[in-house]
Amino acid sequence: MGVLRALRGFFTGVGARSGPARGENGGSVVGAVPAAITTFAAVVISLLDQLEDAQGGRAEAYRQLESVLWGDESDLQSSVAGRAIALAAQDLRVAQDTTAAVRMAASDVLVALARWHLHDVVSVLQGHLQALEEMSVELVLHTLHNLAIRYALQCVPFAGKTLAALRGVLSTAGSSRMLCAVCGVVEQWCSGISAYLRQREKCDFPHLGAAQLCAPVYSLVCYAGRSWQSCKEEEGKQAMLRAMAVMMGVLLHAEEHHQHAWEQLLWLLHQYREVQDPSGVTRSLSYFLWAVMDVQAQVPRAKILAVIAAVHEQLCDEMEPPSPGHRAELGHCMVLQARICPEETIVFLYYKLRTGNKVDRVAAVEMLQALVRCDAPDVREKLPLFTKLVQSVCHDPAAQVRKAVLRFLGELLHSSAPGCSAWDVVGHLFGEFSRASGRLATGKLSVVEVWEERTVQRLCAHVLGSLDVSAGAVAKLLWPRLLQYVVPAEYTGMLVPLCRCLRALAERAERREGEEEKAAPEALKPAEPAPLPAPQALLARLLVVAAVAPHTGGGHGAAALQLLQVLCGTIHRAVGASWATEIPLLLQHLAGTTAGFLDRAEWDSLLLKFLRASLEVIASEAWTVELSRELSRQLGGSPRLSWEKRFLYKALGTALAACGCLRHVREQTLQHLEATNFLELWEAQGIVSVVSRCAESHFQLALSSVQQFTGTLKHRKQSHALRNRAARATLMVIYGRMALRAPREQLLTHVERDIVGNVLQLYREGCQDAQLKLSLVQSVTEISLAIQAADAGPRFELCCKRELLQMLLEVMQEEPQESPVQPRALMAVEQLSKLKPRLSREEKCSLLAQCCRGVVCLRHPEQMEARGEAAAAAPVAPGVQAPSLRALGQLMRTLLREEPAPICFEDVVQVLRHWLASAEECERERALQVCVQLLGAHEEQREHGRGRACEQFGSLAGLLGPLTCDASAASRWRAATCLGHLLQIGAETTDVAPCTNEIGYLRERLNAVAPDSLLATSTNIAKLVCKHVPQGQAADFMDTVMESLQCTRPVRAWAAGRWALTFLGDCGEQIFQEEVPELVTILCTCLQSTQQSTRRCFVLRAMFILARCHQEPVIDSLLQRCLPMDSNTVEVWRSLGRSALGYPILERLTEKLRAAGDSSQGSECCARELGSSQAALEPHTIIRALCEMVSVLQSEGLVQHLLPDLLPSLLGQVSETLREEMEPSLREPESSDTSGRLFVEVLELVLSKCLEERWLRLLREQGAWASLAEPQAHSAGVCLLASVLLRAELVPPRLLQNLSTWLDSCSANLRLTATAFFAELMKDRLVEERKLLKPLLEAFAARARDPVSAVQQMAMRGLGNAASGAPVKLQRHGAAVVAVLRGGLEDGASVEVAAESLLALAKVLGPLVARAIGSAFEEVTRSSRAFWGAPARRAFSLQEEEALRCSAFTLYGALAASASASGRRSFFSREVEASFPSLVLHLGDPAPAVRDACKMALHRCAPFLASERVRRRVAASTGLSAAELQDELCRHLARDCPALLESLCHMAQSCCTGSCQAPQEAAVRILGLLMNAAPDERPQRQDPASRWGARQRQRCNRSPRARRAAAVGTRQPGAAEL
Repeated sequence: MGVLRALRGFFTGVGARSGPARGENGGSVVGAVPAAITTFAAVVISLLDQLEDAQGGRAEAYRQLESVLWGDESDLQSSVAGRAIALAAQDLRVAQDTTAAVRMAASDVLVALARWHLHDVVSVLQGHLQALEEMSVELVLHTLHNLAIRYALQCVPFAGKTLAALRGVLSTAGSSRMLCAVCGVVEQWCSGISAYLRQREKCDFPHLGAAQLCAPVYSLVCYAGRSWQSCKEEEGKQAMLRAMAVMMGVLLHAEEHHQHAWEQLLWLLHQYREVQDPSGVTRSLSYFLWAVMDVQAQVPRAKILAVIAAVHEQLCDEMEPPSPGHRAELGHCMVLQARICPEETIVFLYYKLRTGNKVDRVAAVEMLQALVRCDAPDVREKLPLFTKLVQSVCHDPAAQVRKAVLRFLGELLHSSAPGCSAWDVVGHLFGEFSRASGRLATGKLSVVEVWEERTVQRLCAHVLGSLDVSAGAVAKLLWPRLLQYVVPAEYTGMLVPLCRCLRALAERAERREGEEEKAAPEALKPAEPAPLPAPQALLARLLVVAAVAPHTGGGHGAAALQLLQVLCGTIHRAVGASWATEIPLLLQHLAGTTAGFLDRAEWDSLLLKFLRASLEVIASEAWTVELSRELSRQLGGSPRLSWEKRFLYKALGTALAACGCLRHVREQTLQHLEATNFLELWEAQGIVSVVSRCAESHFQLALSSVQQFTGTLKHRKQSHALRNRAARATLMVIYGRMALRAPREQLLTHVERDIVGNVLQLYREGCQDAQLKLSLVQSVTEISLAIQAADAGPRFELCCKRELLQMLLEVMQEEPQESPVQPRALMAVEQLSKLKPRLSREEKCSLLAQCCRGVVCLRHPEQMEARGEAAAAAPVAPGVQAPSLRALGQLMRTLLREEPAPICFEDVVQVLRHWLASAEECERERALQVCVQLLGAHEEQREHGRGRACEQFGSLAGLLGPLTCDASAASRWRAATCLGHLLQIGAETTDVAPCTNEIGYLRERLNAVAPDSLLATSTNIAKLVCKHVPQGQAADFMDTVMESLQCTRPVRAWAAGRWALTFLGDCGEQIFQEEVPELVTILCTCLQSTQQSTRRCFVLRAMFILARCHQEPVIDSLLQRCLPMDSNTVEVWRSLGRSALGYPILERLTEKLRAAGDSSQGSECCARELGSSQAALEPHTIIRALCEMVSVLQSEGLVQHLLPDLLPSLLGQVSETLREEMEPSLREPESSDTSGRLFVEVLELVLSKCLEERWLRLLREQGAWASLAEPQAHSAGVCLLASVLLRAELVPPRLLQNLSTWLDSCSANLRLTATAFFAELMKDRLVEERKLLKPLLEAFAARARDPVSAVQQMAMRGLGNAASGAPVKLQRHGAAVVAVLRGGLEDGASVEVAAESLLALAKVLGPLVARAIGSAFEEVTRSSRAFWGAPARRAFSLQEEEALRCSAFTLYGALAASASASGRRSFFSREVEASFPSLVLHLGDPAPAVRDACKMALHRCAPFLASERVRRRVAASTGLSAAELQDELCRHLARDCPALLESLCHMAQSCCTGSCQAPQEAAVRILGLLMNAAPDERPQRQDPASRWGARQRQRCNRSPRARRAAAVGTRQPGAAEL
């Protein structure tokens, strides 16, 4: 690479010519020749050095070398060329370090080197074919392929050896890719051989014989034929076919190989059955046939017939028809066959045409068509023979054959073949067209057959259009022949090409008129006279075609008009100038419209005006009379129920109007009236057109003729009653139409008597069925329009106006709502109301209301059929509703314009609301149409209501808004239009612009189909409309919107939801506070009736937005809903809890709960802050709301932030719901208040959002929640709760501040809750840190005097817990604390208070020294001993006695610990000596807790005993239980301390006689132990027998527990030993 870069540094001055170098992707690369190296050989050598030395960039170096080789014409030295060839050939090998780009570049270099050293290159490549891997072989094949392409003739000398080598490669080809490569090389080399054999004289190397060149090809062909079966893939088969065709073409050059070539030809034909794509076989066959024709070989007849049959079979394949390309290739094969063996080809085709089936005949005709396309002279000279062959199947009944024949004729005409008769072709074309039209007219064909016959018609027209009329003889024959096909109606479909031919003939005649005037002055006339159609017939027919089918058949209307312009001289000389001006205008109008947008009535009117103008120009009475007769004749021959017949009636009326012969006009009018079948709708409408158009010029004559015919109806037979009924209805329409077309000056004098009078008479005399009513309505409408158009002036009044109006209203009432009579009657009312005299205001309102109701509730005919209802028998088009709605709008405008009627407007709005919310789509659509008209009319009268808000604005906006997403696009558009009108009306009373332009822009976007786009557009409209809703109408708006939310169509329901959200979001702040409760009720009601989750989300979102704007009223409205709270209200609270308003609402609910609690306590401070109504809210409702909101609140920090306010409120409610003071002594055991459990559950839920799971689990395991809900355990539950909150660090100062107010509350329950909480708080260092010790001690001192004993108990506990929370600072207040606790030991205190005081003293004595409490130490000591036995103050229960004893012993132990560290040792030693018997006695107390406390106290008092042995014995018994220790001490005392034993006996005897049961049991037990002692160890002054007897009597007299204790004492182990 370094060398290459160095060379590139020199390549700056000299360039080289660009050559076909290849890039990495095979594209051409332009290289640059080095500039500093001046010779061609030096450049090549330098690049070769780079290739030998370079480790990278070899592909680029090869491209440079290739560019150099192609850029210089000099020859390389053999040594340099050999070096280059060797290097490139080496890189063709597949090596690990050689890329595909390098190998491809090396191949291109070899191709470039072959220009001078082809022999060397080919030799190297031939050697590579046998020694390399598949990839290298592919590159070698690629190189050989390129060599054959570039040096085709030069490679021929090497073809033998190369093809032999390729045979070896072919035998080892393992993949389809390799096979394709080999076949491609074979194909190119054999093509070169064929080219050489055709032009060997031009080659400069020694000539090679055909046999010599064909030998290796023959060998390869044989081998390829044998190895064909091993080829499985389609790609390989196609490549093999191409190669085989070329090789077979080579074999044709050697006569000795012809037989093998014919054998391979059969093999080739056989491949049609083997390959998937037969077009490849056809291409190979075409190449071989071309080679046969090129060498002019004699093909055996059997072989050529086999080829013809194979080609024919491919054309006949119906399972897999050949593609257009394949079909063209097959035609080429057929042409080659015909040129090689024409006789065999013609015989074969003739045989197939005569004896073959339908498919064979079609294929044969197609093959003949291919032969006609051929320009070869030997083929064209046989065209007459081919034409005769096709003529033999011209009358074939098969549609496929007929189409094939037509295509053949088209090709024949296009080729201008000699000997073909144009006359015969034209006759056959029109005959086939007529034949197809006849078959189609039967109506008995299948869908496929109909399609085929129409295809035949299109082919006929196409072939006629390709007819060449340039020949003079042909033109003379064609003009009269073609002109005869213009008038017959059956050839209308051929009119476009027919007109083209006739125009071409006429133009040709005009061009040659001057040249051939002397030779042939009448060129357009046939040689013999031929009957031509009459001018009137041509005019009538062409006008009918132009009117009936202006855009069909490729432009029949334009063709007919153009032909009229050409035939102007033939029809009448006078119309030439006028038609030259008028017909282009008609063509211009026709060109500016399409079939879907052409107004047929306007087009008919233009054509009739053209006819009237033409007749006026002609000005010939005879000519016009003949035209009217021709129109009558064509009218009789036209098909029923056709537009052609309808236009002929109009044209006939126009001709009669232009006719000056009044007698003929009267005769024609009466004749047609008599001949008309009034039962046929089209005939009835036709006679109306004839008479009414005749009245334009002959009003008096037409009116008298109709009156004459009307008079004859009375004398007709009853057998024609049905026809007479139809005639009356038609005559009523004729009177109205004549009034509409009558001259103004003649109308007003005849309208009331001769026209309206006759109409009313016909209506009264006839059977008033639907048809007669419809005729009456139509007649009144047209008469009203005629009077308005006549400009009657202020003096003209229609006297029978009210009679006609009443008659029309009766018709509307009598006819069913589905009848088409009703909408037409509405149009008649609209037109009649414009006439004078004017109606009063009441009449207008009544009329308008009836018309609105009649129009809106109509149904479409499709719905009538779907519901099984019978359609109306009257001849009414399905779309009559639209005109009726327009008429209603016009009626409203007319009535409201004359006199403002806001009351009428509001009444109509109330009626429309029902229909706008209808479930039927068509009803909503018509209601919207009426609403558009109503609002538009009301907007026009805005000056009458200026300054006054529209009271229906809110309800209408809420109703119309969701309809912008209706299923019907028309309904959406009309809803937006109504909103635009509504905004314009609302803008009159507000300062906000109406935004009508924005509404119009958004209305156009409602045509979208995607629901998302519709919803987005509807939301944008809502943003414009909602800000115009007047204040005070929010409830009306939301009520109607929420009604639309119940719609079954999802998109409309979603639109309703978005409108509600948009209104609340944009206008929520402007809503009056008084409307909020009603809005909340509307939303909750909608939520109850809505079950779909998506729609409920809209309601909940609306509630959120409303709460965001008006939080306080929404909360109050929701809280005022009745308990128990239903699921919908629960969902509302939860949705608010999940929203961003969760914390503010929760905070507000907390305040309300606190206010409710304060109100229940008698405190009115919060009630004054929040209002009396809010303070009186039910706490249970607030609690339920709190519960639902906290349950869904996601953030724990929010609840923690509210905990200081929320926890006191909940605890206060729990406390208050217990109802009674929580003092066990005053409560009945069975009383249980469960109302507080709800508040406890909420409290648990709140704390679950703040505490970790371990703390919650601790509360559950210790039963804190159950304790809080039970009166007797409430204080314990509060203590547990406070303990957990302290450990979880959830006791903020605000919580303590809120709870501290309860310490002085008038409610005993709150005082107890607060005292218990603070009592537990005293255990924590928090008291000392926040300097709460002194105030809390003072509060506990005050609560120690509380009238409620439970509060006193908690106060004593709090004082005792101060020793844990602030042990150091407690010493400052030691005396005061002890004094308070001593007060709890007084006679008036309850057991709980006394026990708690004893325990508190035990806790306090720890941090306090004896000197700190002074003389109180001795009093406390004596007081504690007083509780060991049965206090004499009052009777206690067993549990109370046990609690007192346990507390007393605990305190005594604490006193012993305190006395040890103070100067009270002597005093306490005396106390211990006196109390030792009691301590030993109570070691056997029946209460386990008392025994344990006594044992602990005895251990602490042991250092104060005088006896050393007893001290040691007590100290050594730490591992013994209380009973074991008592037993041990009794034995010891019996052996070593008789004095103490005696004191113990006296103590036991005194306890036995006492009233306290527990000491009795202990005394009995210890006496039992003493009785089991040894006799010599007992005191001598006691009589053992008497003592034993006394003990037995006591056992019998005591309680069961005492008896058990005595039994236990006598069964001690020591008794047996002693």
